[in-house]
Amino acid sequence: MPAYATNMRMKFPIIALALEIITIILFAVFVVYDDGKVFQDVHVMIFIGFGFLMTFLKRYGFSSVGINLLLAAFGLQWGLLMQGLWHLEDGKIKVNILKIINADFSTATVLISFGAVLGKTSPVQLLIMTILEITIFSINEHLVANVLAANDVGASMIIHAFGAYFGLAVARVLYRPGLKNGHDNDGSVYHSDLFAMIGTVFLWMFWPSFNSAIAEPGLPQLTAVINTYFSLAACVLSAYAISSLVEHRGKLDMVHIQNATLAGGVAVGTCADMNIGPFGAMLIGLVAGVVSTLGFKFLSPILSSKLGIQDTCGVHNLHGMPGILGGLAGIVAVALGKKDGGNAAMQAAALASSLGFALVGGAATGLIMKLPFWGQPPDQNCYDDSIYWEVPEEEEEHEESLTHADHSKNKAEV
Repeated sequence: MPAYATNMRMKFPIIALALEIITIILFAVFVVYDDGKVFQDVHVMIFIGFGFLMTFLKRYGFSSVGINLLLAAFGLQWGLLMQGLWHLEDGKIKVNILKIINADFSTATVLISFGAVLGKTSPVQLLIMTILEITIFSINEHLVANVLAANDVGASMIIHAFGAYFGLAVARVLYRPGLKNGHDNDGSVYHSDLFAMIGTVFLWMFWPSFNSAIAEPGLPQLTAVINTYFSLAACVLSAYAISSLVEHRGKLDMVHIQNATLAGGVAVGTCADMNIGPFGAMLIGLVAGVVSTLGFKFLSPILSSKLGIQDTCGVHNLHGMPGILGGLAGIVAVALGKKDGGNAAMQAAALASSLGFALVGGAATGLIMKLPFWGQPPDQNCYDDSIYWEVPEEEEEHEESLTHADHSKNKAEV
């Protein structure tokens, strides 16, 4: 058997269909209807926002959007089961809109982690990650929400910090020495960066819905919308400012604009429904934009070169550090009495729990994903759709013609 058996013809269809059939059987046993209301905003973020945000890689757009759809579609089913098992009624999981939103939330953790290993894993590996990560997420989420009774309405800790550090732990275990000096396809072109901005704008627009989706109806929900709205707005200004400050001749870096402009939504999540005042939300967003942009500029290269963490999408800067910032802001807000019945010690325990489960669970998941029979791509085929997708021939022919034209031009010049 070759070292890298990337042919998916048997292993991917069998695993994908087997997982779906098992899930349908579990739904038949456990799941029934309850009540309902609108949830579409969160759905848009999961499927369009996260999907397009990752299309910046010049030869990996099909995988970014396509595998995002695959993981999200399976993850929301598995998430509903894993979270629902904690709240059975007469032995059944009663499906309502709140449970569907929470299932989407569990899926968000996987899509964040997907960003850390983007381009270096097979669809089968990512399905394995989805099963394990959502299972571990549901344990931590139950512990944080029900046992510790911590406040994390926009899930800075249980989704963003958890998903980021889970993904970073997986990326560390799957470290590829052959990619240490970079890869030809690990970069963007003009149109791929423009596609990624579609994801950014959708996420930016709908983030107030994400942070307020499970808040108490009425004033707490309105507060969550307003705080997120202002935090995001302030974050954009600080991200643009710092990007211009640290880049050559004051130019803006599209990587910063695609990602760091969203950090305010992450960082305000934990205290989104708390009475921190619009100015408090704006301060959180301002700091998040600064931290995220500086992370992309200075910290990501250090993580890659010194710690062997090859974080493709920079999830540490968009979700990891802003998630911790959100957790810390929540501790401070609760300590200052901004949330009735809050307990600062429980907030701190929730942050520690989320990071602990993420790092240990991610490392264990990475070890399972590292097994040699999941069809992972060899180093030379990383960040390239064509190993797992049928890529239109005209694209390849166009590139060949450009190469041929370059050769002809060089000959003519000689």
